[in-house]
Amino acid sequence: MSTSYNIAIDGPAGAGKSTIAKKAAAKLGFIYVDTGAMYRAMALYFIRHGIAKEDEAAIGDALRDIDISIRYEDGAQQVILNGENVSGLIRTEEVGNMASASSAYGAVREKLLELQRSLARSSNVIMDGRDIGTCVLPQADTKIYLTASSRVRAMRRYKELQEKGQMCNLEEIEQDIIERDYRDMHREIAPLKQAEDAVLVDTSDMDIDEVVDAIISVAAERGLGSSPSHESAEKSGKSPSLRSAEKCGE
Repeated sequence: MSTSYNIAIDGPAGAGKSTIAKKAAAKLGFIYVDTGAMYRAMALYFIRHGIAKEDEAAIGDALRDIDISIRYEDGAQQVILNGENVSGLIRTEEVGNMASASSAYGAVREKLLELQRSLARSSNVIMDGRDIGTCVLPQADTKIYLTASSRVRAMRRYKELQEKGQMCNLEEIEQDIIERDYRDMHREIAPLKQAEDAVLVDTSDMDIDEVVDAIISVAAERGLGSSPSHESAEKSGKSPSLRSAEKCGE
C-alpha cells in the first residue's frame, strides 16, 4: 500500500494550474507532475506526422510508435518523446489545441495513465491536469479545482505571449479558451469536472502566493500536517475564496 501523499489539481486552461502546482511542490518538497505536458508531447508527434486531430484511427495507430517518459533536472520536469527532450517545444497554441482534441480519445489517455499513477504511488506528488481528482488519482489525499473567469485567463495568456514577443489578439485568445473549456467539459471520456470531494479555488482575484498558501492550508487540514507555509497563511489573516465542491453532474 502506498504511503505517499498526493495532491490533485484540476481546472480549465489558463487557471494557473502549472505555475501554482510547481510553486506549491517546491514549498512542500514534493515532485511536480505536469500531465498536460505529456499530452502535449503526444500532440507534437501527431502534428509532426501530419495527423489530423479528428482522425481517431490514425492517432490510435500512431500510439504504438510513441514512447513518453519524464525525468527531472534540478527539480524541473522534462518530457521525453522517443528519446528527444521536447519540453521547450510543446507550449504553442497549435500543440495545446491538438492536445485538447486528442486527449478525448480513450487510447491516448490509457497510454499515459499507468505512468502517471506509478509516479503517484512511489512519491509525494502534486499532479495537475483536467481529470486528476476524478479519474487518474481518485484516491488523492487532497483535491483542488482551480478556476478563473475566461477573461482573466485570456488576459494571463495574452500577457504571457506578449512577453515572449508573439503577436496575439485578446479576443481570439478568450474565444479559444471558451471553445477549449466546452470541448474539455463535454468530451465522452474523462471530461473536465470538479470532483465531489475537491475544494474550489477561484484565482481571479488572488495572486500566486495566496493560491499556493490556500492549497497548502487545505492539504494540512487533510492530513499533511503543519508547515511553515500553512502557519504563515494563518498569521497573514488572508481569507482566500474557497468552498467545498458540490456534487458533480454525470
